[in-house]
Amino acid sequence: MKILFAPMGIAAGLVAGLVAKKAFEKAWAVIDDEDPPEPDVRGVPTGKLLAALAIEGAIFRVTKGIVDHQARSAFAGATGRWPGEDPAREDD
Repeated sequence: MKILFAPMGIAAGLVAGLVAKKAFEKAWAVIDDEDPPEPDVRGVPTGKLLAALAIEGAIFRVTKGIVDHQARSAFAGATGRWPGEDPAREDD
């Protein structure tokens, strides 16, 4: 099942990345008028960088998790098999 799900998983990951990027941009615009700080820029305040990275990481993780789970649900609906661990299924 994992091999059959791989193309769908890759596509879902790309979509999740794009959605998360836009969500982070909108969230950061509410917090600050400037662009989010980048770690490679000299003189960036550590607190501001920490906040930006934490918010970005949380948004990316949540978005990826939701999109991945929905893609797996759609795959299971189409094939009748869950691509991944299924605690409800007993393998004797």
